Amino acid sequence: MNQNTASATNSGSRVTLLILALGVFGVGVTEFVPVGLLPQIAAEFQVSIPVAGWVVSSYAVGVLVGAPLMTLLGVRIPRKTMLVLLMVVFTVGNLLSAFAPSFGLLLGGRVVTSFTHGAFFGIGSVVAAELAGPERRSKAVAVMFSGIALANLAGVPLATWLGHELGWRATFVVIAVLGVAMIAALAVFVPHLPTPAGVRLRREVTALGDAQVLLALLMTLLGFGGVFAALTYLTPIMTEVARFAETAMTPILIVLGLGMFIGNWFGGRMADRALMPTLIGSLAALVVALLAFVFTAHEPVLAVINVFLLGALGMATVPPLQTLVLHRAAAAPTLASAINIGAFNMGNAVAAWLAGVTIAAGLGLTSAGWVGAAMALASLVLAFVSLGLARRDARSAEAGSGAAAAEFADVAS
Repeated sequence: MNQNTASATNSGSRVTLLILALGVFGVGVTEFVPVGLLPQIAAEFQVSIPVAGWVVSSYAVGVLVGAPLMTLLGVRIPRKTMLVLLMVVFTVGNLLSAFAPSFGLLLGGRVVTSFTHGAFFGIGSVVAAELAGPERRSKAVAVMFSGIALANLAGVPLATWLGHELGWRATFVVIAVLGVAMIAALAVFVPHLPTPAGVRLRREVTALGDAQVLLALLMTLLGFGGVFAALTYLTPIMTEVARFAETAMTPILIVLGLGMFIGNWFGGRMADRALMPTLIGSLAALVVALLAFVFTAHEPVLAVINVFLLGALGMATVPPLQTLVLHRAAAAPTLASAINIGAFNMGNAVAAWLAGVTIAAGLGLTSAGWVGAAMALASLVLAFVSLGLARRDARSAEAGSGAAAAEFADVAS
């Protein structure tokens, strides 16, 4: 390959990564924006706020069901085609939500939209990693996942503001328009990526039974889930414990989004140099930050600094966790990658529930920090277990081929 061809290839890869990041941005906005619009939705359909909250919880359930289902349905479809089809479903779901005449159809629209979430993230991660190559895999995944950080930093606040100005339906219309733009961008700019030879449904499912893949999925569920134990109850913690006015939550959420953006960039950059040390270091620092939040939440300035750290350290774990799954399930990465996205969402739900139990038990809002720290610590323990198994496999491989030993050593580094 000459220099001009290589340059063109790299440029095309960067464009593809940016398009994938924009798609993730749209998915991230549509996932989180209803939280700020629940009063409007409740008022229009004459339901209570808790019932209106089903708009959020139904999406989470849809992600868990849709991630493996959509991935399995598309296992033999070329990845570019599958990404376009997923964005078509995403657009249809948001249009159904925007024009839903009843609350039940609004929930239906949310479930339809959610079915694209895990598969788009999972297939997109595989595409990003393939285009970048082994040495820049984590960085490429981080570029794609930067869409989530940007969604929290700017997309969700802007979409919420739009909803308050023009009505909640307008927000979903704008997201649907973004979906149409994404369909065109994916169709034009993403290179043709045929389904790899040998891809079989049974092979994809079998890969999930590997002990290392299961460990990686559990690390995702517990590690990133620990962050959401605190973030789910961030508003009451900051207003009732740190004593901020409710109007201060917008800039606080921007601080959180900024931390997530920086952490995602850092995690992707460092994971390409040393995958397991980056993951272990990020999880260890996250445990400390979650524990610290129990005490810093009482001091406004320290609380805001801690919110930034929670966002940064939480997102720093995402590129290495997603890359680890791609490593562990290298023979059949698509389904494992998509299910790992489901594990992120499951972790969020479990963490929110556990923290809610401790708060309801009278342990206070800051007990969410203890729950999060315990979950992140459990993920850290599993990371050491995974590292130990990888080193054992590397020693076993030394007795066989040098290539196999090098592969195990690369994962353990």
